[in-house]
Amino acid sequence: MADLARLVAAIAARMAASTERGRVASYIPELAKVSGDHFGLVVATADGQEFAAGDADTEFSIQSISKLFALVEALAQHGDAVWRRVGREPSGGAFNSIVQLEAEGGKPRNPFINAGAIAVSDLITDPDDPRTGAGRILRLLRELSGAPTIAVDGAVAYSEAATGHRNAALAHFMKAHGILTGKVEATLSTYFHQCAIAMSCRHLARAGRFLMNGGIDPASGQRIISAEQARRINALMLTCGHYDASGEFAFLVGLPAKSGVGGGILAIAPGRASIAVWSPGLSPQGNSLLGTAALEELANAMGWSVFNPEL
Repeated sequence: MADLARLVAAIAARMAASTERGRVASYIPELAKVSGDHFGLVVATADGQEFAAGDADTEFSIQSISKLFALVEALAQHGDAVWRRVGREPSGGAFNSIVQLEAEGGKPRNPFINAGAIAVSDLITDPDDPRTGAGRILRLLRELSGAPTIAVDGAVAYSEAATGHRNAALAHFMKAHGILTGKVEATLSTYFHQCAIAMSCRHLARAGRFLMNGGIDPASGQRIISAEQARRINALMLTCGHYDASGEFAFLVGLPAKSGVGGGILAIAPGRASIAVWSPGLSPQGNSLLGTAALEELANAMGWSVFNPEL
């Protein structure tokens, strides 16, 4: 794996020197304070090795990457009943679109747009104790990453709640259509707190290993989800994980991946690696600009696209 070590270091050096870095998310005030100069990359391979470069151990707000782990929790609790609340189709629109939700009777297109993630959060939240939902996601992430100190960034959670009027509108609209069954305030509390979880690239790459390994966490040997569920979640990540840029990401990178407006991306090379990258500057669609470029270079150099017959 010496070549992979050199490749990861070379990619990080090129990304650190780039002058085209995108724009840091500004609609959440706490995220606007993060410097756009950061770049971190970690590749956790199927044989247990890790290759890291840049700001690999700096924590950042995982934001919408949390939607992936919320979905895992919902599937564990409710199985295929999840799909009665949320669809499995690409949205083709912005991650926070209200227009599409209204046009389609209140059922979100997929679990990775904001409306879909809020519907999933409703499934894992005890309406009488809003702490339960985010707590379940935190426990899962701590177990998968081996990092018991992973926590919610309180300042980011407060900032999310104070400015999350569009998300509140999505939640109330779905409540009116019967998609949400719990208390809107409790569901939104789960959603805002899960998005405010802070992790490093190293811990995020470790947390994603079960998805490269047929649903089994290779560190513990514990089955997290079934092999079929792992395959289907990877399919959703490929088709929906980058919102209205999912097709472009599949074209350029060819790996299942989930992005977040904190600048992180978790990508999966099935059977090969779990990859976490972080660069806070975003594209117009809300995905890490340098993170995408780094993953394109890595996937092309390693031949890790799922469309490569050798993967």
